[in-house]
Amino acid sequence: MTVHPTPWRRPGPSPEQRRTDVLVGVAVAAVALLNLTLANSAGQFVLGPPPAWPEQVFWTLACTVPLVVRRRWPVAVAIVISVAFIAAQFRQSPEQQVSNGALYAAVYTVGAWSADRGWARRVRIGIIAAMFGWLALSVALTVADIPPDAFSDANGPLEPLLAVLVNSVLINVFFFGFAYLFGDTAWTSARRQHQLEVQADQLRRSQADAAQVAVMGERVRIARELHDVVAHHVSVMGVQASATRRVMDKDPDKARTALAAVEQSARTAVDELRRMLNLLRASGSDERPGGVGIDRIEELVTNARDAGLDARFGVYGQPVPLPESLSQAAYRIVQEAITNTLKHASATEVDVRIRYHATELEIDVADNGRGAPPGATAGVGLGLIGMRERVTAHDGALTADSRPGGGFRVRARFPLVRVPA
Repeated sequence: MTVHPTPWRRPGPSPEQRRTDVLVGVAVAAVALLNLTLANSAGQFVLGPPPAWPEQVFWTLACTVPLVVRRRWPVAVAIVISVAFIAAQFRQSPEQQVSNGALYAAVYTVGAWSADRGWARRVRIGIIAAMFGWLALSVALTVADIPPDAFSDANGPLEPLLAVLVNSVLINVFFFGFAYLFGDTAWTSARRQHQLEVQADQLRRSQADAAQVAVMGERVRIARELHDVVAHHVSVMGVQASATRRVMDKDPDKARTALAAVEQSARTAVDELRRMLNLLRASGSDERPGGVGIDRIEELVTNARDAGLDARFGVYGQPVPLPESLSQAAYRIVQEAITNTLKHASATEVDVRIRYHATELEIDVADNGRGAPPGATAGVGLGLIGMRERVTAHDGALTADSRPGGGFRVRARFPLVRVPA
């Protein structure tokens, strides 16, 4: 089934436009009455002997006063003014100039403001046809009464009567044509303005939706940061607390050292948690979680060593300054890899290596744990997904899988982007 869009209907005039119509209609009526007075004072009765003064005033007001509601009821106003105009000419009312302008304005308003476009077209064509019919009828009724010397001063290539008819027809075609076309143009302009407003509103909604998506994406990213930070430190704290429980009676000094490490890990986790929660509360802030980087990876290795792992750390190649985002990504990958080793691997050793190649930065974390379960898919889980996203964001490559000789290995390669020191 074909669904056709609903045709646009121009909204009615605003209160301000209605007040403007009232003022304009009253002003036009006043000018028409002034013109009527001047015509009577000068004795300019082109159509013949005029009716009584009150009737002249009535026809003058009938042709102009309806303009006060022209945009509220455009079709009705156009019909009323057309009927009054023809009746005024039939009764030989001398006021014609302003009434002609009011008629053209009414025809224009039908085209510009009528909600039903088919009805507006039929009404305008009907009014224009009626006017030309009345012009032909009035000429037919008065041609016999034209005196023989009416065109005694005529001097031109055309017959005088023909010249008068052509002049009248051309003037009416010109003014009615402009009123018709300008009305359609005004309506089309209003429709296009409406379409622009709709598109602007859709664009604003799309921008708002995009902003909401960005906010949600940022919250997911922060949630992953929280996972990395809290899971790492809590895992370290759990291992250290377990070690403390086992040696508390036999080696109090070692227990105190382990408890100090638990305390430090707790403080670090709380500090980073507080910073990220502050970011969530800061609406519209451009701040990002920071404070960690590749220069602090050795602290992670120290924490792992304090947790009971045989942790080794090595930097190979010439270190170079890195962009903050790349430095932080390297830190988080090592942090997540060590966390996984502590939580899942049942490992006793972990080896962290940072290699600065000519065009590449390599992060390598390996342990001697049990690796991924047989048949399991490597590289899944929130932590590994976060690693992969960080590497992808820097156009790098990530490998996370079991080692052939046992254990698990995470290797991340980043294109080496140097920044000034």
